[in-house]
Amino acid sequence: MSTAELATSYAALILADDGVEITADKLTTLIKAAKVEEVEPIWATLFAKALEGKDVKDMLLNVGSGGGAAAAAPSGGAGGAAAATGDAPAEEKKEEKEEEKEESDEDMGFGLFD
Repeated sequence: MSTAELATSYAALILADDGVEITADKLTTLIKAAKVEEVEPIWATLFAKALEGKDVKDMLLNVGSGGGAAAAAPSGGAGGAAAATGDAPAEEKKEEKEEEKEESDEDMGFGLFD
């Protein structure tokens, strides 16, 4: 990541932490106040447009949540959960059989360097 990207990212985080709307002008003002000289104005504009209408704090809190996985969960309640756990052992057995098949294919009577 370049110095320009880092400076703009940090400026956006500062604005978000203070609860201030993230605009290109405010980003540029913060970057200049930090005396970072090598930032082109396009970076402030790009970040301001990308973060427009977004809750940066919420984005940071949900980085590792996996996105829309919760929406894909079955709405069947406990029945859906029981079905999901019932399928798991069958999938594990299937994967074990595939691994065994791969291992048996390795010994074909010749080697790579024979």
